[in-house]
Amino acid sequence: MVIGVLKLDLFFPYAHSLKDKRRILHGFKDRVRRRYNVALAEVDFQDKWQRALLGIVSLNSQQTIVEEVLGHVLADALNLQEAEVAGQEIRYV
Repeated sequence: MVIGVLKLDLFFPYAHSLKDKRRILHGFKDRVRRRYNVALAEVDFQDKWQRALLGIVSLNSQQTIVEEVLGHVLADALNLQEAEVAGQEIRYV
């Protein structure tokens, strides 16, 4: 069994409040969960209105499938109109 963990550091240049950030994050998190069946949570910067650190986890018996799923999630994050990916890290267990 392979477990892949993607850490995404997101920056929201157009967010002017926590409400703005949460609106953007809520849509992204719902879309990613629905499309890729991954576990996802905001793990840091909950009180910062222009930043979020997301932890995304996928597991499978084949590493190539986990790599593909996390690659798609990262691509979706890079295509966000209202957020920028400030950092990323993928680890496999």
